[in-house]
Amino acid sequence: MSFYEALVQTAGEDACRRNEPMKNYTTFRIGGEADYIVMPENLEVLTKVLSLCAKEQMPVTVIGNGSNLLVGDGGIRGVVIRLCGNMDNFEVLEETQAEGRKKALIKAGAGILLSRFAHMVSKMGYTGMEYAAGIPGTLGGGVVMNAGAYGGEIKDSLCSATVLWLSVGHTGIEELTKEELQLGYRKSLVQSEPGIVLDATFSLVQGEENEIQETIQDLNRKRREKQPLEYPSAGSTFKRPEGYFAGKLIQDAGLKGFCVGDAQVSEKHSGFVINKGNATAGQVRELIRQVDKKVYEQFGVHLEPEVRMIGEF
Repeated sequence: MSFYEALVQTAGEDACRRNEPMKNYTTFRIGGEADYIVMPENLEVLTKVLSLCAKEQMPVTVIGNGSNLLVGDGGIRGVVIRLCGNMDNFEVLEETQAEGRKKALIKAGAGILLSRFAHMVSKMGYTGMEYAAGIPGTLGGGVVMNAGAYGGEIKDSLCSATVLWLSVGHTGIEELTKEELQLGYRKSLVQSEPGIVLDATFSLVQGEENEIQETIQDLNRKRREKQPLEYPSAGSTFKRPEGYFAGKLIQDAGLKGFCVGDAQVSEKHSGFVINKGNATAGQVRELIRQVDKKVYEQFGVHLEPEVRMIGEF
């Protein structure tokens, strides 16, 4: 039996692909072929797939919606496990009343889109996730990078997350508190120690439903006005340097509209690198390198990519 046949037997034919272009799985619409992609429907299937990969010494890469990824033009060797649209359970664990306001503990699976989760809890009348209503990533990916926008971050309302550890010295499934996850600016413990976020639990409080919806609509309007949503991208390309804004530094360096091939610094928002049509990962990476170099030469500030680069370049 071939490895792919074993993978299909484990996860089901509909959940498996081979020699699959990763550009179909990233919001950048860039990336070479992955040897295998599997989309496990639940934890049992996920653990069986991981066991099979370990047995066959097959490298494993875990992704969500691919909204913060740049995949190399050479693709990804081994198995890509995609958690997006699968493992997307949603459950209200507890609702309480205190000082005239409802509070809720709400648990959701890693594969649910962060924007969908935000809309669901908002429609229930709970506030605290409005900032996430336009973020295209998954909940699991959001926890891993402590995703945020417009002054809000995952850590603001997160209680805990369940992690399946993958490192040799750190195995098993563990529920970690917000503090144990060591959430910081676009980082968490799960970035430094390999693991898969399986689900997360949030503590949210009741708000005024009309105000919540108005906030979501206002933030989405700002996104449409200020961000190049009409082009493929991976969102904000650079982390915010301490004391500065990446987009302003890039603009002040005269780099708005700067191109390497079809990779371009957005003319709408300098903090975004966009794919004008047929950009390669190599072009995007070279553009990022040149932007950092030119900004450092002019302002003495290095720009660290927020985009996660994986695969073979």
